Amino acid sequence: MTLDAIIEALKFIFPAYCANAAPVIFGGGKPIDLGRKFTDGKPIFGKNKTFRGFISGLIIGTLVGLAENIFFGYSPFFGFITSLGALIGDLLESFIKRRIGIGPGEIFPLADQLDFVLGAICFSFLVMPPKIDVLIITLIITPPIHLATNFLAYLFKLKEKPF
Repeated sequence: MTLDAIIEALKFIFPAYCANAAPVIFGGGKPIDLGRKFTDGKPIFGKNKTFRGFISGLIIGTLVGLAENIFFGYSPFFGFITSLGALIGDLLESFIKRRIGIGPGEIFPLADQLDFVLGAICFSFLVMPPKIDVLIITLIITPPIHLATNFLAYLFKLKEKPF
């Protein structure tokens, strides 16, 4: 794992990282599931998944992707596609958490750290598939980065729990 490969992985996943972080800062408001319950009587996604968070994540990630287009020659659609994938991956993980009885904000190890990355990677194949080394490095470096940024968000009182 060379420094160049790590940098490539960070450049690749950065729009998704930003899309995933934006709802912590700009989220709140009406939940995407509008407070509705699934057939099992549990919330579909939960109160923490909001329209404002989703839209802010999509906007921030898209803008980061457009900057990467200017600086690195990435597809102008890359940021939008990977951000959308990241946000949908996060929603899917929330849906699964609700089904197995894990509440909003409760810990679901590894799934909490990799849900958005896996969504971003899947969607990236539509525009710019990652090289295998970039994919592997992204999956390795994301959990510790995610835990560290969550802890910082907690210290800055942006999150109620550190992890």
